[in-house]
Amino acid sequence: MSELGAGVGWPIELSDGLITLRPLRRRDARSWNAVRSANAEWLAPWEATHPEGGGRPLTFGAMVRSFDREARAGRMIPLAVQVHDRLVGQVSVSGIVWGSLRSGQIGYWVDRNVAGQGITPTAVAMMVDHCFFGLGMHRLEVNIRPENTASLRVVEKLGFRPEGIRRRYLHIDGAWRDHASFAVTPDDVPGGMLTRWRRSQRVLAAQEHEQHTRWSEQT
Repeated sequence: MSELGAGVGWPIELSDGLITLRPLRRRDARSWNAVRSANAEWLAPWEATHPEGGGRPLTFGAMVRSFDREARAGRMIPLAVQVHDRLVGQVSVSGIVWGSLRSGQIGYWVDRNVAGQGITPTAVAMMVDHCFFGLGMHRLEVNIRPENTASLRVVEKLGFRPEGIRRRYLHIDGAWRDHASFAVTPDDVPGGMLTRWRRSQRVLAAQEHEQHTRWSEQT
């Protein structure tokens, strides 16, 4: 049995304020299908595809069973993002390797209607802290198409370290695509990524308040 499966168990649930990360359940099928359908065009340029094409997508039930199986084996941490009891996206760690590597790759998406509200950075930070300080992982990567400016903003806000371009790295939207690679290790976030992210939000809010006050005094 893997260290993840043996050490922390599955399922897990993480919460911070109104945001909850939890495993998908079979009863989420209607909500999942609705949000994926509504965002199909928006997400398509960033979705993984099969080089040979074709193939039938998994049913929702089969996908949930696959996620559960991979999580129990310690190879994946697939969590839905829930806000105000509404399913709005997903954040996952896949390709987990233990032993002397202890690494994984983070992927995420959210409903376009909630993008830009700080939900994605918060969810990613929650996942990073769990992996580092709950599971003892050593390195997490995020690989992003250079054209995906929204996703690039997430890793920039959270302080992921840029590590260059991986040429023709993943088959995305029907072709092999270059990806910008970013990484983080526990020594980059000794106090936790979520704490650092919250602190940066407070600093930004204070700066915006100060600017607004100065503008008001001048008018």
